[in-house]
Amino acid sequence: MNHMTSDNLRSAFGGESQAHMRYRIWGNLAKKEGFENIARLFEATSDAEQVHATLHFNALKDVAGDFPVTSMAGFGIGTLKENLEGAKGGEVFEYTQMYPAYIAVAEMQGEKEAVRAMRFAIEAEKVHAERYQAAIDAVEAGKDLEADKILLCPVCGYIGFEEIEKCPICGAKGSVFVAY
Repeated sequence: MNHMTSDNLRSAFGGESQAHMRYRIWGNLAKKEGFENIARLFEATSDAEQVHATLHFNALKDVAGDFPVTSMAGFGIGTLKENLEGAKGGEVFEYTQMYPAYIAVAEMQGEKEAVRAMRFAIEAEKVHAERYQAAIDAVEAGKDLEADKILLCPVCGYIGFEEIEKCPICGAKGSVFVAY
């Protein structure tokens, strides 16, 4: 694998891994504050970030060894709204800046598996930002997120609020989705 794509995949792996843990922490705080559905959204999105990290790790199958990993990551604990805004901001950064640049490099270098992994992530991150905006709107209205179901596609990281026959990003059957 070309070193630029390898560096980018490791950076994306680091960012997704950190988001995975950050969302777990923020979800636990939301639950303590009585926002059960927002806590479930954080949990599902945390697991989606793990899906993305795993896709990136697997795309690095021919790369082994120890490497420094530089990645963008937000830190801090704020109010529920601030945590949701931080989560949304991270998702927007990934789909507007990080992944488009990384995909362009991987395409130029002919790294098809890397492109596939990052395309799944970029499309899922767009949906994550929408879901976080819905949660922000709910908090601004003094309510929890209205979501009877929160469903995660374990193949690409898509998150939906209703059952579907197949994932709009990767085509996985809705029957394999994980419920939160």
